[in-house]
Amino acid sequence: QACVSPLWDTAIASNALCDSGLSTDHPALVKAAEWVLRKQVVKKGDWAVKNPHATPGGWAFEFYNELYPDCDDTAEMLMFLNRVKLPDQNRKLHESERAMSWLLSMQCRVGGWAAFDVDNEQDLFNLVPFADHGAMLDPATADVSGRVLWLLGRLGFKKNHPQVQRVIAFIKQKQESDGSWWGRWGVNYIYGTWLALTGLCSIGEDMNQPYVSRAIKWYNDHQNEDGGWGETCESYENPSLAGTGNSTASQTAWAVMGMIAGGEAKSSAVKRGIEFLLNRQEDCGSWYEDEFTGTGFPAHFFIKYHMYQHFFPLMALSHYRLALRS
Repeated sequence: QACVSPLWDTAIASNALCDSGLSTDHPALVKAAEWVLRKQVVKKGDWAVKNPHATPGGWAFEFYNELYPDCDDTAEMLMFLNRVKLPDQNRKLHESERAMSWLLSMQCRVGGWAAFDVDNEQDLFNLVPFADHGAMLDPATADVSGRVLWLLGRLGFKKNHPQVQRVIAFIKQKQESDGSWWGRWGVNYIYGTWLALTGLCSIGEDMNQPYVSRAIKWYNDHQNEDGGWGETCESYENPSLAGTGNSTASQTAWAVMGMIAGGEAKSSAVKRGIEFLLNRQEDCGSWYEDEFTGTGFPAHFFIKYHMYQHFFPLMALSHYRLALRS
């Protein structure tokens, strides 16, 4: 295990609890948000080499990592902070604005967002002899871009905003021929497709368009007999295995949320996915999965996020309930 992910896990767990209906001024959420604010990165790191004029303000993944805050974490933190009610709202707003300024400054010239850097995509570096993992670079990806777009929609950005227009075009351009999206930081096409669809829905994209329907068809075509979804880590090396694998709680949750974002909340596929989650819930109230569904270096290094099996199913069930009510 290369590192732990307390900031990442705290933000997603908190968002899942908010989705479930927990009061946004609940003491646990307040305590989590105040801890997150104390962890904000306020000094320049390696990202400043290519983005020297931006004011620091993002969040990292680990307990402490001031050189490498990342856009994925920062977007998730901002979604949480936008929802929680704190005793000191002024501080929250000030730090959120600072983080938002940094995040917007990190958009790559291709229109999307990468994790840690801007325009870090010189393919030559992956060809040098010590680049055996093929992960020397940090190009913009559909999954990170989808999460940022999800945030922008939550904050009231409109489709005609120049940065929004660019990221929508980027996400469309990154769609695979079969309708899915590759996932850089989660396994794999199930993950990337969820975030792409969720971001597009959040910003107000017309989800009846043919390219969205192709993504929904891809989910339908890859649902397992048990009603769940799963994808092996080997799909990075062998794309013919995309969407293929044992059903897991986290990947089923991603697929369900992706389909709900695509307007399929009342479909039989989503209902079967929800039933899979309900049937697999353990007596303790949560879920268990043995599989690794997090990605470090595609095809080489994978991460077991132990919280994924807990908060993503909760989030999916909450999205389903909200979609049916609305």
